[in-house]
Amino acid sequence: MRLATIRLPEGGTSAVRVTGETVTELGFEDVGALLAAGALERARTAEGPQRPLADVELAPVIPRPGKILCVGLNYRSHILEMGRELPTAPTVFTKYPEALVGPNDPVLLPPESEQVDWEGELAVVVGATVRRADRATAEAAIAGYAVLNDVTMRDWQYRTLQWLPGKSFEATTPFGPELVTPDEFSPGAALVTSVDGEEVQRAATDDLVFGPAELIAYLSTVLTLRPGDVIATGTPGGVGHARKPARYLTPGQTLTTTVEGLGTLTNVTAADPTVADPTTAGDAAPAGAATA
Repeated sequence: MRLATIRLPEGGTSAVRVTGETVTELGFEDVGALLAAGALERARTAEGPQRPLADVELAPVIPRPGKILCVGLNYRSHILEMGRELPTAPTVFTKYPEALVGPNDPVLLPPESEQVDWEGELAVVVGATVRRADRATAEAAIAGYAVLNDVTMRDWQYRTLQWLPGKSFEATTPFGPELVTPDEFSPGAALVTSVDGEEVQRAATDDLVFGPAELIAYLSTVLTLRPGDVIATGTPGGVGHARKPARYLTPGQTLTTTVEGLGTLTNVTAADPTVADPTTAGDAAPAGAATA
């Protein structure tokens, strides 16, 4: 089953089931609300108003997750690219809902950063409340998968040892296009990121050091995970910051992120129209030696 959140012409959003070229409204404000209500299985057969898929505008599939937990340095290829050893525990940081944009929305490049990088990722959406889950419980708690690009401001990421500022600029993280339930997604599917049609990342999604169930088990040890929470599982090799010379996104580029079987994010980069406040922008710090 494929679920999405659409923007309604009259305002607001609606959770829909996507069947071929048609969407069916399911009576919930968004997919996050549907999951919170425990209605995932009912959504398979629920009836409601229908619209052509081509006529709708997609919002982030979960517009306001309670938690967005992100994992750094989780692809073997990326870790080796950076000259590091395989980790014994996940590197975890957070992102906030304000960072999210829809699968076809502009990605806004903040004027405060000169090092905006791409990070195509597989996202896991939690579908059950879990705490200290074992492997089987964690596996059963997966509502589905989606595509995410953890666009990162490297000069802000490495100002200190804490990565959050470089990961949570508003309107920088495309997420969608749909939530695809586990029965329709095959581990090992190809993840591909392109910039202006040039492939810059390619990896199999089973190259993860810590897979989706392992991450749910690990994270639920720390805090309760709830329906609609999102886990971004990390990015493979090929990020711009690791290239020699380094490459970064500039306004007017087309950033495309695809996971086979899940769909594609197609986002044009644009300068953030908000004028930077020179009293708070500060000086960019030197880039660090690692990427996430």
